[in-house]
Amino acid sequence: MTNDNPINSSAPAGISRRYFLQVTAAGVVTASALGASGLKARAAAYEKFTWISPRGTLEVLDDYPYWSAKKAGYFGDLNTDMQPGPSDGTATVKFVDVGQADMGFPSPGVFSFAIQNGMKLKSVFHMGARDTFSIAFRKGQGTKNLKDLEGKTILLGSAAWQAIVDPLLAAQGVDIKKVKYVEAGWPTWGTALAGGQGDAALSWEGLRAEWIAKGLDFEYWLGVQNSKLPANTFVVRAADLEDADKKAFLEKYLRGWAMGLEFGYQNPRAAVEAVFEQFPTLAKNLGPELGTTSILQQINVFRGDMDKRGGWGSHDMASWQGFFDEILKIGQITAPVKAEDVCTNDLIPAANDFDKAKVKADADGAKLSEGFAALDVEKIKAHLFDSAVK
Repeated sequence: MTNDNPINSSAPAGISRRYFLQVTAAGVVTASALGASGLKARAAAYEKFTWISPRGTLEVLDDYPYWSAKKAGYFGDLNTDMQPGPSDGTATVKFVDVGQADMGFPSPGVFSFAIQNGMKLKSVFHMGARDTFSIAFRKGQGTKNLKDLEGKTILLGSAAWQAIVDPLLAAQGVDIKKVKYVEAGWPTWGTALAGGQGDAALSWEGLRAEWIAKGLDFEYWLGVQNSKLPANTFVVRAADLEDADKKAFLEKYLRGWAMGLEFGYQNPRAAVEAVFEQFPTLAKNLGPELGTTSILQQINVFRGDMDKRGGWGSHDMASWQGFFDEILKIGQITAPVKAEDVCTNDLIPAANDFDKAKVKADADGAKLSEGFAALDVEKIKAHLFDSAVK
């Protein structure tokens, strides 16, 4: 894969967006799914609300707020569903656009892909307050100056991830035309880097700990320490916000996520256990210490500068505007985007309207298994960034 713009290269001129969706997600968003009979008729609100992952799997710790909230009953009587989706990096927005899912979790780069291709989506809950993305290097080969990547090769798990890396590099002063990308496959791109392919690989918080569990011991340039760009966000169809019943549902649904985030902040170990109960294989592979390390990395991203924000999920519009301005400069979008037109904090007050003292009591009262109870969380926090490039 060369450094051609993925959006322009994947949506040829003269081909409609409807046709584009059919051909680029063949077997996933099918032609029949786009027909009149395929688009699911919906009741006033949602009969079953479906959230779709951006990574093709649910067997990760990234979604701990949902599993914590589900276990604690914070979604109440809402009929909710989690789907892994395909590993195609853009499926999380395509499925929402055509009505096969109700909420996606794209990176800002993939969200910009949706905007560029005319999908009428809106960001309603900004999960990643800090930049979660990082660049992994084989040990001894890392750099603090990403301009050193000019002339080098970066491995990706999906070609669509170029839309994530290009703005990250450009914001650090890198001439992205001088960087080569190789799609090394999901979930093998990290293994490929360890095996000597390429010079670097895209990674993110939480995954760092999971890679250690797989024996992939890299050093990292960390976006959470060096980047001002936003990270992944929850998006819905913009039209759903115009429906009073659906808007009320969304507020209640997002309140469940916000309560799960608060629960994890108060008791990270209990949040990890909630995920491990869902996915025993993940529990076996990670274990208590690396599981807790992974979730602490993500809590740092999700919580961010909470004292300056309007609660869990609040968008920093200046950060988003900076991102849209950056990708306009590099040609990732072809028209200016005003952050307030595609991101909204309208649902945030209702989503954060819950009894925080009760959630803290729930978290404090959660019974930990022996392996988790023995962990020293403060010691793990003290070494959270030991793998950063020195």
